[in-house]
Formats: sequence, C-alpha cells, structure tokens
Amino acid sequence: MNSDPENGGGDISGTGTQIEVEADIDTTMSFSKTYQPPQREKVYSNWESMVLAYQSLGVVYGDLGTSPVNVFSATSFTNLSEDDLLGTLSLIIWTLTSLVLVKYVFIVLHANDHGEGGTFAIYSYICRHVHFNTKFTIHNTKLESDSAMTYYTGGRSPLSTRAKEFLERSSSAQNFLTVIVLLGTCMVIGDGALTPATCVLSALQGIQSRSSKITQEHVVWISVVLLVALFVFQRCGTSKVSFLFSPIMLIWFATNVSIGVYNIFKYDPSILKAVSPHYIVKFFIANGKTAWDLLGAVFLSITGAEAMFADLGHFNKRAIQLGFSFVVYPSLIVTYAGETAYLVKHPENITDAYYSSLPNPVYWPMFVISTLAAVVASQSMISACFSIVKQSLALGCFPRVNIIHTSSKHQGQVYSPEINYILLILTVALVVGFKGGVELANAYGVVVIWVMMITTFLTSLVMLVIWKTNVVAVLGFLVPYVLMEGAFMTSLLRKIPQGGWVPFAISVLFMTVMMSWTYGRSKKTTYEAENKMSVTELDEALSSIYRTPGVCFFFTDLVHGLPPIIRHMNSVREIMVVVTIRTLPIKTVSPEERLHVGKLGSNGVYRCLIQFGYKDAEDIDGANYADSIAAKLLELTDGTGEKHKIQSSMQKGIEFVTGRTILKADKKSSMLSRFTIDYLYRFLQKNSIPAFSAVRTPSNATLQVGMLYEI
Repeated sequence: MNSDPENGGGDISGTGTQIEVEADIDTTMSFSKTYQPPQREKVYSNWESMVLAYQSLGVVYGDLGTSPVNVFSATSFTNLSEDDLLGTLSLIIWTLTSLVLVKYVFIVLHANDHGEGGTFAIYSYICRHVHFNTKFTIHNTKLESDSAMTYYTGGRSPLSTRAKEFLERSSSAQNFLTVIVLLGTCMVIGDGALTPATCVLSALQGIQSRSSKITQEHVVWISVVLLVALFVFQRCGTSKVSFLFSPIMLIWFATNVSIGVYNIFKYDPSILKAVSPHYIVKFFIANGKTAWDLLGAVFLSITGAEAMFADLGHFNKRAIQLGFSFVVYPSLIVTYAGETAYLVKHPENITDAYYSSLPNPVYWPMFVISTLAAVVASQSMISACFSIVKQSLALGCFPRVNIIHTSSKHQGQVYSPEINYILLILTVALVVGFKGGVELANAYGVVVIWVMMITTFLTSLVMLVIWKTNVVAVLGFLVPYVLMEGAFMTSLLRKIPQGGWVPFAISVLFMTVMMSWTYGRSKKTTYEAENKMSVTELDEALSSIYRTPGVCFFFTDLVHGLPPIIRHMNSVREIMVVVTIRTLPIKTVSPEERLHVGKLGSNGVYRCLIQFGYKDAEDIDGANYADSIAAKLLELTDGTGEKHKIQSSMQKGIEFVTGRTILKADKKSSMLSRFTIDYLYRFLQKNSIPAFSAVRTPSNATLQVGMLYEI
C-alpha cells in the first residue's frame, strides 16, 4: 500500500519491489542494505500442498460445490423432455470442463503475481513487465525470472513486441486496461455480498417443502442470523475457518456422490451418455430460444469458479488444482448426473430438484449438511474480497483500511474488519430486500460472467505480451472463451431488469470510491513530485531559520525527496530525522535489518527507514524507536562534536511530527474534478485509518503539521 502523509505519513506494504532509499538526494546518504523480496512464489512440499488442498475445500470450493442446490431450481421450465434434460446435463458437464477445469485450473491460475490471484494480481503481473505511465502503475523493478508458464511460450513473436510497445506508448490503452481491472475488482466485491445471500437462502428454502408453517419470512430471518454469525467468525482467520469448514465440505461432497450414484442406478443409468457433447447440439436445434434462455440457469453451475483464482493467495496453485481435479470436479459431475436421472422420471419436480431427489431417510441429515455447506459456500468470495482489497491497497487504489495477517505461514491469508462489516451490511440488505426471490439468483449470475470475461481478456494479454505465446495459441484461447462466455452473457443480460442490476449498482459504488481515491492520490503525488525539496534547498532553508534545541522525528512516506511542508516550517529542531516506515512482503525482519539511517546535507538532518515484516508487532513504541534511531545516528557519525550534538539534543527534548495534507482543487479545475477532490476524496481521506495509527508516541510530545495543496 503506497501510503501518503495526509493522515500522518505512510505505512507502505511491499508490492514485490526492491526497496531503495533515494540516493540522488545526497551522495553522503547511503544505506548498507536494501530488501529484495523473493523472485518466485513460495515452493511447497507435496505434503504441504495436500494439506492446503484439503483446507481449500472449506474456503475456495464452498460456492462452486453447492451449486447443485441452485441450478435446476433456477429454471422457469417445467416441461423438459428426457432429451432436453440430457442436453442440459451435457451443457453442465462441458461448462464445468471447459470454463473451470481447462480455463482456470490449467491456464488462468498460472497468470498469478507471486502467488496472488485475482484481477488486480494479473494487472500487477502485467505492470511488472510493461512500462506503464498511468497513475495506477506499480513502480517496481522487472524480474529476471518469474512464474510464467514457459511451456506455453514460443519464440519472440513480433506481434508480442508490437503489442507491448503499443501498451507502453498508449495512455488511452493503459487507462482502458485500468478501468477494466477496477470494474472486475468491484464486481468481485459485489460477488462477495451476493454469494452469501444467495447460497444461504437457497439452502434454507428447502425446509419449506416439508412444513407449510414455515414461511419465506422465517427463512429470511434465519438466513440473517446465520450470515451475521458467519461474518463475525471471519476474524478468526483463514486457517481456523478452513479447520472448521473443510470437514463439512468433505462430508458434503462424499454424501452427494453417494446419493448421485444411488439416483443414477435407481432411475436412469443411461444418463451418463450425456458426456457426449452432441446432446448439446440436439438440445439447441430442438429448442432454439428456450435453450438460450436456459443458459442463465446452467451458468449457475460454475458460479464460484472465479474464487479459485481470487483466493489463490490464501493457498497455492497446486493445492487449488488438486482440490478441484480430484475432489470437486468428479463430485459435481456425479451429483448433477444423479439429479438429472431423478428428473427424467419426475420432471414435475424440477423447481425443487435437489431436495426432491434426496431419498427420504437422508432428507433431514442432508438438509443440515446442505445448510452448513451453504454457510461454507459464502466463505470463498468473502476471503477473495479480503485478498483483492489487500492488492488494491498495494496499488494505492483503495482508501486505507486495516489488513490483518492471520497466519504466520501463509502471507496471503488476511482479514479486514472494515471490509468484513461492509459486506455484512450489503449481504443482509440483499437478503431482506429481495427475500429470496428470483431477482437474487439473476444478480448472482450477472456479476460472475462479467468477472470471467474480464479474466479471459487479461489472461490473453498476459499470454501475448509476457509469455510471448504464439498468436495462434492466444487466439485459440481467446476466441472460444469469448464466444462461450458471450453466449452466457447474452442470456444473463436479459435478467438485468429482474435483479441483474444489483451487481452494477454495487460496482458503481465501489468504482466511485476507488476512482476518487486514486485520482486524489495521483494529484497529490504529482504535486509533491513537482514541489519536493532537494538537499541544496534544505541547507539554504535551514541556514536562515531558528533551530530549536532537541530532536524532531518527522514521519513521512516520501523517499524521493523531502515533503514540501518542511519548506514552510518556521523553526526546526537542532536534529531532525525524517522517518519512513514500510511493511515488507515477508513474515519478519530481523532486528539488525529493521533500521537504516543516512545523513542529509550538513545541517543536522538525517533520514531513517524502518522496515517490518507482515507478522512483526504492529504496535510500534515511538519512544523506544527514538532511542534506537539515536543509537544508529551515533554509529553513523564520525566527528566527536557531531556525536555530542546528537546526545545533547536527545537530552533537551524529543518531538514527534506527522504531516497532514489537505487537497483543494484550484479554480481552473473542471466541476467534476472539484467535486471529486473537494468532497469525495476529502471524505474518504477523513474516514480512512491514519497511516501511522500503529505508532504510539507521547501525546504531549506529538505534533501534527498541516498543509493545503491547491492542485
């Protein structure tokens, strides 16, 4: 998270870049070491991957795994013939195979950014290989080695080179790509609210078939109670959540396979011939528009697939692949086949297909398991939202919120209290507002298809520009998936008036937040870059102002130059230390690597870089660090006189200063720009957490200095 000093400085999370402190400020300023993060994602043993694959069942696959509850009941057709049912089952099988197994498991999962997945991770991956000049660029070094799929790569294609050059010189293309990424991100966050609402309501509605006394109103409020408990439980972290949820999902898959096999042999063993795709062709020829309308319901069979990529940071690539290929995929095929076999004999029960197909002796146990599984299903997109917000913070595209690392072993396992409760409010509002109607299912499908299409586009770009894949292979990926996903989209777009507008409304809300924040930050960064102080200016300014006895620790995120606010200070302590704090993408930083100091000019000004790992203590005692920094300064200095000056100043008093900047649009700005800066950005700035909130300093020795930036 590139931080800014407006709320007190900067806690800058590592984004995979080499951390360097500005060397051109002063040749006398140097740090002995810089941090170079790992060039590749962590390598896991076979046993670790198997354990993570098991844990992924309770976090990643809950949504996808519980889709059999929703698919047939979402159809509006009650008179499907046996051939129609065979065609529908064949559609489900080949949708799971092509759009999930082939696309996500074998291709998309490889387009990760050092083990992180999701739309922002692909964008980060692209930015590390293509020089971008837009405000969203990740300023990091290119890597000599990476996790790209070399077995997909061909020679250096002239088209790849031209595509890369086009991206680097076209600001319009860069801005378009950024907007697409932001849209995909906002859609995923919207999915984080829709998934819990849809899954829990769908599972609980099964109870109404056994008791006429239970109304939809009862189902809604039971759902609300379960959802509140689920979101409260999030603070325990991914490992504890998966410890409880994974056994539930394992039981869910095992029981569904058993029931599926039972239904196949009892009702129609020949149903397995639906594996042949020619039944899809027959289905469309026979039904035309009806078949097209049914695509929206069929698509619900793969909702949750995007969580496989978005949740990648919580686990690893191999674990996700193992979990789907050997547990989830075969279980779903057998479950859908069993449901269809039952419907061949009982087509009138299609609107309650899953619960109707359960043998009577196991109905209530399966109702309990399915309800628990629905709660688990909600977990996949909630975890994905935490991951994607963390990535957004790393790119500086989201207001500062708390990101808590819940595991000392896996960096990607994070939790954000603010995002958690925002999702809770949205989810409860959706459940209470729609009350489990068809509108909720319509909204659910619309949001997922948009995320999938954006992922297809970004992955194709990675294949062409980074992996340098042969253009024929790129088209072989892009064209079929655009056609398939486009077909689903045309069916789902008809649902927009009946609830499909919801994900767009949620996306507009989050897009407004992200665009306003990013626009304001870009303006602030530009102002500071143009008005930063050089060491020469610093020396000139300090030579003509009063130097108060004592030491001042000035917190800022600026590494390149000095914040312009120093230019307007009328008095400065005898010793001033400009402090920048960074959180690196490693678990811990050793004490000897934590502090780095350097000298700026010749007027008693120093620079200090404090580095933490993501599991190091977040509560920083400013007073203790002041003593440690002073000790480092004494080691740095050579002359006896200078050392005496530092020691004497420390005894005369210590002051902690944080900078706060307020942006104001100038009169030449457009009305939209003034509204964005003066109202939206300022509102977000006031309500985001302070960058130095983790630093504890004595209140009677802490000063906040403000400055108005007119941009």
